Amino acid sequence: MSLRIVVTVKYVPDATGDRHFADDLTVDRDDVDGLLSELDEYAVEQALQIADEADDAEITVLTVGPEDAKDALRKALSMGADKAIHVEDDDLHGTDAIGTSLVLAKAIEKAGYDLVISGMASTDGTMGVVPALLAERLGVPQVTLLSEVSVEDGVVKGRRDGDSASEQLEASLPAVVSVTDQSGEARYPSFKGIMAAKKKPVESWDLSDLDLEAGEVGLEGAYTVVDSATQRPARTAGTIVKDEGEGGKQLAEFLAGQKFI
Repeated sequence: MSLRIVVTVKYVPDATGDRHFADDLTVDRDDVDGLLSELDEYAVEQALQIADEADDAEITVLTVGPEDAKDALRKALSMGADKAIHVEDDDLHGTDAIGTSLVLAKAIEKAGYDLVISGMASTDGTMGVVPALLAERLGVPQVTLLSEVSVEDGVVKGRRDGDSASEQLEASLPAVVSVTDQSGEARYPSFKGIMAAKKKPVESWDLSDLDLEAGEVGLEGAYTVVDSATQRPARTAGTIVKDEGEGGKQLAEFLAGQKFI
């Protein structure tokens, strides 16, 4: 029987762009370019490596987001994933991590799975809680923050590296795992992969397809919201010290004044 792998990915604002909040204090995704979250690329890579070692495996990439989120799916497909699912609905605007985990869990159940692989966090919210929330909603084990992962005989195994020790963990499938940026460099899509991705299936689902109501997600259903936000002050010019024999002293006084020394 084919090993069914679902990789959850997210379309995020480019971290090098001018990111800011919209009027409703949600992340403004219209005025900045988006891309596949870099940390999710590691999840796609690990899924591909597991599939390479399996006798038979199918990789589905899944995202929840606006129309442009298809770009993240296409990137994952060009890396080598087999098919994609895009959950898109206007009522999803403002959905927090808890609501996102609900939508993802419903979509994963509908798609069918043996193993769910996620990045350790998104590069916009950086909460890192969705994999654990997913495992709870799906009622399966979670093996998170892995720097090494493999699947053999219906068991997923991996290594979690901490500050003072490394742990060897395993869980019976079905299961949810998340991988860190130490799990292995993600491959760059080849020209052949990019062309092949254009022909791979991308299904589009909305809330009704998942038997969800608008009030369960979005800003209305969010457990966490941003109450206020203040724009970061513009960077000011630094202090220039002309060294006329007293430069070292002035530098020491500056460092002492800033309590660096």
